[in-house]
Amino acid sequence: MVDALGYRRKFAVVAPSTNTVVQPEFDRMAPHGVTNHFSRIHIPDDPLGSDADFEQLMVRIRAELMQAVDRAMTARPDYLIMGMSSETFWGGLAGSQELEAKLKERSGLQVAMGSDASQAALRCYGDIKRISVVTPYMPVGDEEVRKFFTDCGFEVQAIHGLKSQSPTLIAHEGARTLRDAVNAVNDPQVEAILQVGTNLAFAHIAPMAEFWLDKPVLAINTATYWWALRQNGITDRIDGFGSLLREH
Repeated sequence: MVDALGYRRKFAVVAPSTNTVVQPEFDRMAPHGVTNHFSRIHIPDDPLGSDADFEQLMVRIRAELMQAVDRAMTARPDYLIMGMSSETFWGGLAGSQELEAKLKERSGLQVAMGSDASQAALRCYGDIKRISVVTPYMPVGDEEVRKFFTDCGFEVQAIHGLKSQSPTLIAHEGARTLRDAVNAVNDPQVEAILQVGTNLAFAHIAPMAEFWLDKPVLAINTATYWWALRQNGITDRIDGFGSLLREH
């Protein structure tokens, strides 16, 4: 249900309470007449030092997710965006599809998720098969990402997990760290590089990396917001976030 400011679309966005990057990045990408309305999944900012810690974080996210969706629906949005990506990759392609079905049923809306968005974005660049991925995750999360893309027919050449030490500290990973992570997974055989983890501030890094490496480098927040816009028939070309929003 559009309103005076969101007269083209009102997007509900569900994101973890610890995430300080996805909201400002989405807001910078929003064309005039499109508004973003955030609902937060309450999670503590507990330390992440192991796979077990990361899996416990996922349990807490799942326990709070649907309540956050319910809160978002009170704004009568037109569309739902998942402003977190780890859960959208969990369980591979089948797990992603199951989550999407649950979100659609709960909200009554169509949904953009990082998993769907990233594979759709990659396919804009032709028959890409060999990719590398940068994440903020522990190894258990990295393996779920690998499984998802393998299920979708991609060959994951390398994954560099930053092992960020808490949910909030993901947003504290600096530009040099992200640059070094991109270089660590780059290889002449790699056709595209993807960053996942919506609390990594990568949307402004990706276009610089694309220019120097001369290959697609995709930020998960850019891909997800691009997918939401295009799925809603909004074809605005937006500069400053790389080739995906500018050319596709």
